[in-house]
Amino acid sequence: METIQVVLDAKLLKATDLAAKRQKVNRSVLVREALQQHLKRLHDLKLEERDRCGYLAQPQREEEFRVWEDTAAWPEL
Repeated sequence: METIQVVLDAKLLKATDLAAKRQKVNRSVLVREALQQHLKRLHDLKLEERDRCGYLAQPQREEEFRVWEDTAAWPEL
């Protein structure tokens, strides 16, 4: 692992330390996990945008999803 320096304002630092204490981890673990979650969220958003652009460029035709309507419908009682 590498050591880096990050500048935080006092309010954010206090909130970070409080959250780390509540989670029973040190500040580095908390920041590392938060950054990993944020990077995953950015990756997921990128994939969602890619899919959205794909569907806009080539939208589904009604006959492609119509065949699934009976399968997706609630059974009659």
